[in-house]
Amino acid sequence: MTRNLLKYWENCRLTGNRPLFTVCSLTIAQGVNVHRGNRRTTGSTTMAMPADGSPRRLGVFAASLVAGAAIASGLWMSRPGVETALEQTLATVPVELEEIVPTARKIDPFESIVIVIRRNDTLDALFRQLELSLADLAELRRLPDVRKALDRLLPGDVITLQHLDGQLRSLTRKLSDTATLSVTRAEGGFAADIIENPLETEAATLAGTIDSSLFLAVNGSGGSDALAIALADVFKYDIDFVNEVQPGDSFAVAYEQQFQDGEFLRDGEILAAEFVNKGRVFRAVRYVMPDGGVEYFTPEGENVRKAFLRFPVAFGRVSSGFNLARRHPILNTVRAHKGIDFAAPVGTPIKAAGDGRVVHRGVKGGYGNTVILAHPGSVTTLYGHMSRYRRGLSVGEKVKQGEVIGYIGMTGLATGPHLHYEYRVNGVHRNPATIPVPRAKSIPADLREDFLASSAPLLARLDSLGASEQTRVALVTP
Repeated sequence: MTRNLLKYWENCRLTGNRPLFTVCSLTIAQGVNVHRGNRRTTGSTTMAMPADGSPRRLGVFAASLVAGAAIASGLWMSRPGVETALEQTLATVPVELEEIVPTARKIDPFESIVIVIRRNDTLDALFRQLELSLADLAELRRLPDVRKALDRLLPGDVITLQHLDGQLRSLTRKLSDTATLSVTRAEGGFAADIIENPLETEAATLAGTIDSSLFLAVNGSGGSDALAIALADVFKYDIDFVNEVQPGDSFAVAYEQQFQDGEFLRDGEILAAEFVNKGRVFRAVRYVMPDGGVEYFTPEGENVRKAFLRFPVAFGRVSSGFNLARRHPILNTVRAHKGIDFAAPVGTPIKAAGDGRVVHRGVKGGYGNTVILAHPGSVTTLYGHMSRYRRGLSVGEKVKQGEVIGYIGMTGLATGPHLHYEYRVNGVHRNPATIPVPRAKSIPADLREDFLASSAPLLARLDSLGASEQTRVALVTP
């Protein structure tokens, strides 16, 4: 009986077949967020005896389980007929040890570790925790341009290491979509290279009609959420995409798609776009200025961008409009509401409505945490009930239109998280939703001819989609 069991086990070991019984090992979780290859189980290590030779309590428990299983197995085997049946079963197993020729597998002596960077991680701490050579790390940091690439780690970054008993063999880290840092050990030390993997850009067009929301319409036509957000961003000065978009509105977009190694990566820049809202046709064409800046203009050369954003919160819901006779929800008295409230989750970014300078940052009565910006033309804008300010924002600082200045909250007199936004001209409150806002500068005269020449083929692509003619066919072209 014992001889047959041993022969059966040896046969399974040499041929790689799974036996009817197995040997179990106990594992305990490690604290390092790594994925190991070759020698160890991912995120765990085998239980071991302490240095003084005394078994751990979990080890004693495991040993007791094994001993109990062995005793139970012996009692079961002593039953009449059981041993004979098992002998007959094992006898049918073809075991010819002399005919088995074991094949040696080539084992890579190096261990691979994939590290996913978490908040507050540093390479120094990771090397210490993984028991890697700190001397190797110091040598890496002495390489040109490598120190900066390694010391600036962001959550979610991935670093792949190979080492042998703590001595680093190689390190790779993706720096961007098109560049990867590769460090390898050579005879004279470490050598670093930046491996370039460029993106391929292809032109695409897309059109569709809205049944319920812009996101669903763009997705249904083959576009991504990022493309829907970019489309709304182009026309945000003229259209409120939260409250004004309705079923039957249509859109057409000529844009770029980015690929890498033949695989789709993401949607790129919008080159030209059209949106039909309540019968009104809006068109915009992308143009790169001589200084490298990007602007969107109408086909006539008027800037799509205006001096002020209509709404400083992307996709925020208007919970209370401009009303000089509104009853205050907390004070329960008729009190003029000289601004617009935008309801959104706590932490939603708040953007500067226009270029300006910070003249107030702090608590302001019932407004709670508040920022006030001063703009050209004796215009000021107020942003109240913030949960917090953008890090580093200070009085006197200049901000650009669209720059984040804080985050939505419910400080001060507020029944829920929202932004209270005010627009004042010479100290007088005006309704931000209805006040005429001047556009940014039009295309300069010396660039007009080049703009018209470059925009003509893009507008022709929009015409081919026919959104302004209310064509209701979702179309994607290569």
